[in-house]
Amino acid sequence: MDETKYWLWMSMVFGIGNPRIWEVVCLFEDVVEAFSSLKDEPDSVPLTAKEKDAVRKLSISAAEEHIAQCEKIGVSLAGYSSSDYPPQLRNIYAPPAVIYYRGNISCLIGTRTITAVGTRKASDYGIETAYRVCSDLAKNGYVIVSGFALGTDITAHMAAVNKERPTAAVLGCGVDVDYPKPNFKYRDKILENGGVFVSEYPPGTPPLSQNFPKRNRILAGLGRAAIVFEASVRSGSLITADLAAEQGREVFCLPPADIFSNAFSGNIELLRSGAAPLYSVMDIMDHYAIGGPVDAEIRDTEYKGISSFAVKDIRPKDDSITLDELKAIVKKVKPRKKQKTETESVTEEAAQEKISIKNDDLRSEMTEIQQSIYDIISEGAVHADIISEKLDLDPSELMTELTELEILGAVRSLPGKMFEIIA
Repeated sequence: MDETKYWLWMSMVFGIGNPRIWEVVCLFEDVVEAFSSLKDEPDSVPLTAKEKDAVRKLSISAAEEHIAQCEKIGVSLAGYSSSDYPPQLRNIYAPPAVIYYRGNISCLIGTRTITAVGTRKASDYGIETAYRVCSDLAKNGYVIVSGFALGTDITAHMAAVNKERPTAAVLGCGVDVDYPKPNFKYRDKILENGGVFVSEYPPGTPPLSQNFPKRNRILAGLGRAAIVFEASVRSGSLITADLAAEQGREVFCLPPADIFSNAFSGNIELLRSGAAPLYSVMDIMDHYAIGGPVDAEIRDTEYKGISSFAVKDIRPKDDSITLDELKAIVKKVKPRKKQKTETESVTEEAAQEKISIKNDDLRSEMTEIQQSIYDIISEGAVHADIISEKLDLDPSELMTELTELEILGAVRSLPGKMFEIIA
């Protein structure tokens, strides 16, 4: 029996990626029993008023209708217990109850998957190394998993495609959403070579900045190991690397071309923290050696019930920003200036130096157009239309770039299409 509709119902009730799904489902034998108990005896499980309301209002037919709508546009779904759900995802914290995909999901099941990440604005050294390593891995039967972003990600994907091998793209939006625009042309090539696009977000979901940190746990989880090719200390690649390490994956890291370059400051941090230096493709192949522990995990694709890894004792803090908090940011009053003492002046100089270093790290991750946008917003909170007019940018293109800057942690959006720098 395919239980996907029940997993989807859980996701609809508790929210996409919400650990509450696992806190509830783990109380029962399986998701079908959990569904039946919640519908028949909602007081048998401690629920919030909002959760009780959702349980009461949502029928299983709502999930069935959603699945049917997805099938009409060529999008498939796999529930946690389904045979087409990648088994390596079951052993991460708060795994997606349901994944949406377009393409060949079987390329992620029982195969040697490896996650490849790096900066969007990669150096020639980073790009060339990523292409050569991923090309050699793909040629030897490895499935490259990456995030379909500009720079390192698309290089890793196309290295596999050019060897006519499958690759998996993990998105922070719906699998039917064409993002980022420059990579549209590569979608069909990935699918034609047996690849797949994966997301926990339903079709039509835009690439909101808050989606990407959640996406990274799936990006890390789908690979049996991870490679970081090039990253500054503020790169999202370090989040993926940390998640991979937490999930028990080996993290490989490209030694920096220049130890003084901000572009490789993240690589240096990872290597200091115990990441394995990547000197050759053989370093990775040895890790996946036949008969070894990783090989045994790959071969074990049978569903054995809900993993204990799915739930932690302490729920993660919700770091989302409410509308009221955003309004407070806009309305905050600047403190009155006062005469600085000598000690205060020295402290301020040190703080300014830290800000300068932070800005250098940020800018090393930006494209030229993103730097121009950042410079305009640095002058103070500004409306998106003004930025568009100043740079003669199409509004849709501008919003794509602003989303990238939000993901980098460089800017934040405010109500009314206003944007400001994150200090």
